[in-house]
Amino acid sequence: MIRGRIGGDGAPFNLGEASVCRAAVRLASGELGFGYVLGRDGEKARLVALCDALIQNPGFKAEVEQNIIAPLRRELEDARSRQAAETAATRVDFYTLVRGEG
Repeated sequence: MIRGRIGGDGAPFNLGEASVCRAAVRLASGELGFGYVLGRDGEKARLVALCDALIQNPGFKAEVEQNIIAPLRRELEDARSRQAAETAATRVDFYTLVRGEG
């Protein structure tokens, strides 16, 4: 069940149901990884679980961070920056509005 909030910070309510796909993998070296993704993409959940397991292994941690996590982090930051720029472009400074009387 997906929960929402009225007005962003008000009372919570049930918005609706969503599918979640889950995967678990165990590496030959013993690390256990889990992946959960919204939707029904089993392959994506398996890859998330594999990354989770690999990052627990000291031999793969730096490589996973550099080749998988860092690019995803940059992509997320870029998307947030674009959204912030689009939002800032529509900003209205109400202080400069003049009330016409007379």
